[in-house]
Amino acid sequence: MEKTWRWFGPNDKITLDMLRQIGVEGIVTALHHIPNGEIWSEEEIGKMKALIESHGLRWSVVESLPVSESIKYGGPDREELIEKYKVSLANLGKAGVTTICYNFMPVLDWARTDLDYPNPDGTSNLYFNRAEFAYFDIHILKRPGAESDYDSATLRRMREEIAPRMDADAENRLVENIIVKTQGFVNGNISENDLNPVEKFRSLLDLYKGIDADALRANMAYFLRAIMPVCREYGINMCVHPDDPPMPILGLPRIVTCDADIEAFLNAVPDPHNGLTFCAGSLSAGAHNDVVALARKYAGRTHFVHARICNVMPNGDFKESTHLDPRLIEVVRIFETQRPGVPMRVDHAPLMLGDSEMGYNAGYSFHGRMLALGMVGGIMATINSEQK
Repeated sequence: MEKTWRWFGPNDKITLDMLRQIGVEGIVTALHHIPNGEIWSEEEIGKMKALIESHGLRWSVVESLPVSESIKYGGPDREELIEKYKVSLANLGKAGVTTICYNFMPVLDWARTDLDYPNPDGTSNLYFNRAEFAYFDIHILKRPGAESDYDSATLRRMREEIAPRMDADAENRLVENIIVKTQGFVNGNISENDLNPVEKFRSLLDLYKGIDADALRANMAYFLRAIMPVCREYGINMCVHPDDPPMPILGLPRIVTCDADIEAFLNAVPDPHNGLTFCAGSLSAGAHNDVVALARKYAGRTHFVHARICNVMPNGDFKESTHLDPRLIEVVRIFETQRPGVPMRVDHAPLMLGDSEMGYNAGYSFHGRMLALGMVGGIMATINSEQK
């Protein structure tokens, strides 16, 4: 697999020179300065490509060319936005950038309640506390009917463990972690400049009233069918990112959560350019998923790999696991042997060795990811030596 790294552009504290020195081969990035729904021009794409190549690297994957909310819920400007998306795709194709990671998650991209959960060794990781998330949903967001989405054990934990320690500062931290810090740096719907992120978030949720999983699946298929002619013309591979976490949240449908979901969207648009970003971390955050079996089944339709893995606790909480987790080793083995050359990036690595003081984007530390890349690189080297 090609060793790639998610880089957030010229303002990223981690430089392209640093990445070349640690063995990165390809860059995963986007034109973050262009608002969602606007066209990526040939000129802007060319500037980014030239910058990356000037450091001896290549622009391997676009993550992401965002799919506007109106495309997802089928708003009145859907056709116009799809046409703009097709122009951006064509411009990327002309530049030879042909792997596009995107997601079809309504409103919220990935969700965590703690961005700095302490580990016994002094590092820290991202963490999802289901009872804290329920508190956010029920008591901060105040979503009507939210309590019915949680089991009795989670509600009991929320009342007995979470609610007693929630003051204004703790509530603000939850808001920051769930809908601001994990979203704004990736062209998300909420930014750190929003004065009332909770109210804005409620208004975004309202856009999906009446949109269930079947409607969202139909809208995804509509979008994919519309762009496939451009993908075929320029050899572009679209690879959807699984939902993170892989379950319905906040009353919103999620449609890339499991084997049946993946099979459904691939079969709905049976074109080889319609494929998957295999994120072992997102999929493993659901106890219902066997990530090794899924990797084996969908290797042929995978165009991009996110190498990370999660441990799910009996209470539904989950946290990032080591990149030497046996499941991840087996996933790497599958893609290294069945999809040689496919872009792979490590993801959601721990904060360590001063990472927490550097202001890196949540989940995207330098030292933690460097360690993870070394681990996965060692796994790859071992697998390749076994083949000789």
